[in-house]
Amino acid sequence: MRSTRGVLPRRAAVPLAVVLLAGCSAFGGSDPQPSPVGTASSVASEPATDPSLAAFYDQDLQWADCSGGFQCSQLTVPLDYAAPQGATISLAVVRLRTAAKGDDRLGSLVLNPGGPGASGIEYARAAENVTSDAIRNHFDVVGFDPRGVGTSAPLKCLPDSAIDRFLATDPTPDDPSEVAALGEQTTALGAGCAAAGELAAHVDTRSAARDMDVLRAALGDAKLNYLGKSYGTYLGDWYAELFPQRVGRFVLDGVLDPALSSVQVNEGQAAGFEVALRSYVQGCQGGDDCPLTGSVDDGVAQVRAFLDALDAKPLPTSSKRDLVQGLGYLGVAYPLYAESLWPQLSAALKSAFAGDGTALLTLADAYAHRGANGAYLDNSSTVIYAVNCLDRDDAETLPQVEATAAQFAATSPTFGPFLAWGGLACTNWPIAPVGEARPLHAEGAGPILVVGTTRDPATPYRWAQNVAGELSSGRLLTYDGDGHTAYGMGSKCIDAAVDTYVVSGVQPDEGTTCS
Repeated sequence: MRSTRGVLPRRAAVPLAVVLLAGCSAFGGSDPQPSPVGTASSVASEPATDPSLAAFYDQDLQWADCSGGFQCSQLTVPLDYAAPQGATISLAVVRLRTAAKGDDRLGSLVLNPGGPGASGIEYARAAENVTSDAIRNHFDVVGFDPRGVGTSAPLKCLPDSAIDRFLATDPTPDDPSEVAALGEQTTALGAGCAAAGELAAHVDTRSAARDMDVLRAALGDAKLNYLGKSYGTYLGDWYAELFPQRVGRFVLDGVLDPALSSVQVNEGQAAGFEVALRSYVQGCQGGDDCPLTGSVDDGVAQVRAFLDALDAKPLPTSSKRDLVQGLGYLGVAYPLYAESLWPQLSAALKSAFAGDGTALLTLADAYAHRGANGAYLDNSSTVIYAVNCLDRDDAETLPQVEATAAQFAATSPTFGPFLAWGGLACTNWPIAPVGEARPLHAEGAGPILVVGTTRDPATPYRWAQNVAGELSSGRLLTYDGDGHTAYGMGSKCIDAAVDTYVVSGVQPDEGTTCS
């Protein structure tokens, strides 16, 4: 949950094409009571519990047409909810008005694709790929960039050239000089965020969850209807904890367990990427023109040996940038998020084994949102640290990070050290954390659908199992498959179960598993 340089971000990919697959156990057989939605007609404005917030809750969004048939607006929220009479910030909001009128309209569905740092604006603009016709017939699709992200008072921590240096720094230091170099880069990142202004102390997830409740009221909905993927599940989990009575149709897909410590999160991701790598290798070796030979164990060892070799000898590329080890990790990890990207990984590894790192560097740049001209398309590579270091108060000391890296190397030899050393950023973070790891129960909330994928690299399946049990009203829906997140990613069964719940409030039966 740290960044594209340390712990890998759980950013849900926007599917470019949806392939529908059959296979699902039964769901919806008992006709349970639908969960309430809350429409615009049922609420004029939502009064704030704290009168000092009333002006924010009562605001009218001023919508203007923007490209692609969308409407755009700005939502005003307090910089600091403890001091709402102080400074304010504006959050970018976009919506696609597709819902039918009258009784068929169920309100708005707010989306968040993950990160932290991914743009909800861009995700909503892909609404026709990430939501179904059935959902759009009943809900307007709404996206927003969370505070500090994208176009919502973006937190600018480093210039592009410094991000290049940060991502290229040796991520698995094995001598004092390399440890010092990594420490210098993480310290510079924290200092850059702190120097960006007061916002850096207020980009925590709980503040973003409070922003979502202001957005709900401004949209005119009595309850928040929400689809959160990846880190977006953590944001949704906190919303449900803070505002359980305002939970409408809630889907959490690719789940982060808020009860886990930072080390436990890193450990789970390391194991998840090891599992995903094995699945990729098995698929590669079962096809044509695979660069990996022998058994699955042999293929995984070949990938690991390649990444290890980059530490001492980076590969040249067609650009002026070499493929160093840190970028190699990103290039390998990115395609593990979606099975549809596996052929690109095979082609890139084949070229890299022949001495050309260009294709893997291209994959790494896609992961980090780096444009061909060297400019980063957003601030996701850095703001993710600013959010995560505020959200948990369990940063390790340098000796603890070193010990954790050794431990992870034994259990997850390919990705373990890389992910463990990512914790050094919060060790050096200059702003005190405001959150802590603990289970969230959301007592009193309506039904919450929790979706987990059995071989998800970034949010391991057991996290979905945990959260479904921790939430007082959680219901687990399982996708037995590969890739990060499940809805809209190729399973007809998952899509049908989620659509049925969102539109009708009928949850899948307990224990439903799709393939």
